[in-house]
Amino acid sequence: MWNIFEQPWTLLGASVLVLFGVLTFRSVWVEKRRWWQWLLPLALAGAAFGLDFLVVTDLEKVHATAAALLEAVENEDCPGVAVLIDSDYSDIRHSSKAALMTRCRQELNGPTVERLKKLDDLVEMSSREAKVTLSLFVRFAKDSRIASQYKQVFLAKIRLHLKKQANGQWLIDRIDMLEVDKQPVTWRNV
Repeated sequence: MWNIFEQPWTLLGASVLVLFGVLTFRSVWVEKRRWWQWLLPLALAGAAFGLDFLVVTDLEKVHATAAALLEAVENEDCPGVAVLIDSDYSDIRHSSKAALMTRCRQELNGPTVERLKKLDDLVEMSSREAKVTLSLFVRFAKDSRIASQYKQVFLAKIRLHLKKQANGQWLIDRIDMLEVDKQPVTWRNV
């Protein structure tokens, strides 16, 4: 069953069915027609969009964290990246959040990322952890160190490991490099 809090389409479909029911009822029992009967499908459609807007699910929070990370990297905003990283961060190359942020400041110093676009994502979730696999299109600035040493445009695939905090926020506690230009890589190769 679809989660009605993540998308409005289930309740919108139900409101269309209720509309057909109201039309049928009004055509069969003409003497029982009332003006408020039209409000039933409208109320259900309004509830669909209202629930989607008002209730933020864990899946939506995970997607928002991943999108915020990509935006911070594209804008070369290391403090923006730091806000999204868990204090217990560690990966193969970076033993702590401080080590990752030091590398972030080194790599994003000066004009670096010109464009960063998400091509695809895959989310695997449990109640307290999530894995987001992102396929990315990356374009570096022409005068950046990476463009001069490697190349300006490439495809990358990364996996973000997120943990749910006590306050309900999802923070990144590990980032794995999976592919660069369809070739398997790890942090040690980057």
